[in-house]
Amino acid sequence: MSLMNRRRALAATSAALLRPAFSASAPAEADHPALRALEQRAGGRLGVALLDTVSGAQTGLRRDERFGMCSTFKLPLAGLVLKAVDEGRLALDQWVPYGEQDMVSHAPVTSLHLKAGGMTVGALAEATHVTSDNPAANLLVALLGGPAAVTASLRALGDAHTRLDRLEPTMNQVPDGEVRDTTTPLAMARTTARLLRSDWLSPASRERLVGWMVATQTGRKRLRAGLPAAWRAGDKTGTAMHPSMADKLNDVAIAWPDARQAVVIAAYYDAPGRSGRMRDEDQAVLAEVGRIAAAWWQALPRR
Repeated sequence: MSLMNRRRALAATSAALLRPAFSASAPAEADHPALRALEQRAGGRLGVALLDTVSGAQTGLRRDERFGMCSTFKLPLAGLVLKAVDEGRLALDQWVPYGEQDMVSHAPVTSLHLKAGGMTVGALAEATHVTSDNPAANLLVALLGGPAAVTASLRALGDAHTRLDRLEPTMNQVPDGEVRDTTTPLAMARTTARLLRSDWLSPASRERLVGWMVATQTGRKRLRAGLPAAWRAGDKTGTAMHPSMADKLNDVAIAWPDARQAVVIAAYYDAPGRSGRMRDEDQAVLAEVGRIAAAWWQALPRR
């Protein structure tokens, strides 16, 4: 085989590994009994989608029910920003000015740069994902045209369910019956898979987003706590507590058992009460989802 043909074969193999196997027509297993039992033990409402990105196999619980996204929306937001960079509509080194009027609660990175008067697009996107910085997320949403434009971009990506309607922090208030700022576990799992396991993003942007997920600081007691230590994994959490609704603890993760295989986990948990604080027992529910996901994936038939 000539050098050119070898290169073409390698490119074809790489493309095959990235080709999405997570179409809406992929066969779905019934609800996973271990997830149903977990919900019954813990109380509250648990929504989970487990997706093998190579075979397209999926299972879960309440996969098509709506849940408040909370900060898990920052994962597709970061992906949409990187898509805009790929298309030349934004640049990673583009300066974004902001001031006191833009500050809202939870600003671990943007607060440090107030005196500088702004940050770059790349730095804002990294802060949005890695530390869940709220002002950074709001600034990026504005750059993309606002919540409705973000939702429209998700539709173009193939996500017919996820919707962004408000900015931080009010978008976290999603009591029963509210549809604003919601997603379904399966929709978020498929969107995550498209961002990270297809050629929708450039290779550089895809790797950048993977790096931000792996570096994310907020989910160490959630899904990743239940995954095998040998698996590489990254995630994006979301949390909300408000008197009008049950506590919400969410996490969306991708894990790589090896260089070729990857499993996506989208978990949304409405706790059984309103504690007003982050409880380890609620985070432990998501850690158990991670353990169930790993066991499910390990039991899948391999070609």
